Amino acid sequence: MSVRQPSAISHQRSACSRRAMLSQCSTGFGMLALAGLMSDRAYADAALPEPHFDPQAKNVILCYMSGGVSHLDSFDPKPRLAKEHGKPMPVKVERTQFNQNGNIFASPFTFQQYGESGLPVSSMFPHVAKCADDLAVIRSMTTSVNEHAQGNYAMHTGFPFMGHPSAGAWVNYGLGSESQELPGFVVLQSGGAVPPHGGVGLFSSGYLPAQHQASIIQADQPEPIRNLKPPASDLTQRDRLSLIRQFDDQYLASTRGDAQVEAAVRNYETAFRMQSAVPELCDISGESKATRELYGVDSANQSLAAYARQCLLARRLVERGVRFIELSCLTAGIGAGGAANPWDQHGDLEKGHAAMAMQVDQPIAGMLTDLKSRGLLDQTIVIWAGEFGRTPFSQGANGRDHNPFGFSVWMAGGGIKGGTVYGATDEYGYHVVENQCTVYDLWATVLYQLGLDHERLTYRYSGRDFRLTDVHGNVLHDVIA
Repeated sequence: MSVRQPSAISHQRSACSRRAMLSQCSTGFGMLALAGLMSDRAYADAALPEPHFDPQAKNVILCYMSGGVSHLDSFDPKPRLAKEHGKPMPVKVERTQFNQNGNIFASPFTFQQYGESGLPVSSMFPHVAKCADDLAVIRSMTTSVNEHAQGNYAMHTGFPFMGHPSAGAWVNYGLGSESQELPGFVVLQSGGAVPPHGGVGLFSSGYLPAQHQASIIQADQPEPIRNLKPPASDLTQRDRLSLIRQFDDQYLASTRGDAQVEAAVRNYETAFRMQSAVPELCDISGESKATRELYGVDSANQSLAAYARQCLLARRLVERGVRFIELSCLTAGIGAGGAANPWDQHGDLEKGHAAMAMQVDQPIAGMLTDLKSRGLLDQTIVIWAGEFGRTPFSQGANGRDHNPFGFSVWMAGGGIKGGTVYGATDEYGYHVVENQCTVYDLWATVLYQLGLDHERLTYRYSGRDFRLTDVHGNVLHDVIA
């Protein structure tokens, strides 16, 4: 496989790079260069990596439904469950997470066809249903794991354990960020949301250079990123940074241009620009009343309003050239799962799923509508996914256990064919019976739309060429327009 080297170490191919020159010049000249760097947004080393072929999309927004949202109650209706509700499963039941398995459990939600495509959508999502003709629903997703942390890592990194780069880091590595003021990979949180099970390692750059890891922004906090607020004296800060920069340049020269050291220097440069860019990003006071109402930013439902702010900021991040944005669910109240996995309803599924759907439905639909009206949906892939689905039989009286054998995700925008259903599960929604998909196929398709060949997007680490799709993955051409 070919190895795609990041632009961050391109100075190795030059006899006298910008940093090498600064490290060898006088302190006064170095300070002058630093001042110019801090004031000029179009600073050197800003050339972006080239895609492998012409891209159809430029940005990705991942709406991650942590906890395992039920496909049977959202985008994969199964009338047979209603006909046989309360009866034993007529097929072999695989081992589940808790093995407290009951009988067939009909969905407490109704389904209706929407749009010109007639795409079936659950009554949980009346707002997203209006965007049916923009959605490509993949009903045949599978995963090899059945536990939250492993499932989250598999969905984010392609591997069911920590240490590998997140998809957002891979995209940022492959394409770079078009924004000079903001990082290329951003995770938004609000309303007290926490990372899914597995923690912040889900957003890691792994063995990729550190500038590709995610920056977490608290969308509704006075200080969205801790310790980012600049000191009272700009001159004092410049003096400190000038001294640090001299030490950095000396150390970088001593390591002969180590990629991780270079990445740390780049992170300092980005952090300086973020001091003004992040507060401006999070200040939505200039958004119109109609836009705020579209997303639900001012809703009396605090969970809805908090998630709506994330969705609105996601649009603003796309406008600013940020490459990959992930949104975070938060516990939506009585009946919802734990803070790290709020869609995880092992009991009282109707109440918990209804509360979670109320949180995300209007904001996501508002984001799709807003992106489309601004001409941004064509360049932005929106993904809706969790780590696995739920069983067609009950856990206890009215919950569902984890189901890795078949579940649904959807994509929209970025050249994806809307109004499409791809793949199928059996009549009970238990196992995939048509066009089985894996997370590798999902990410191979996303990378393809971004102009990247998933087999060529590699990074050599520990003697091996690693990639997001490991040694798997096929582009799902049937969901591409």
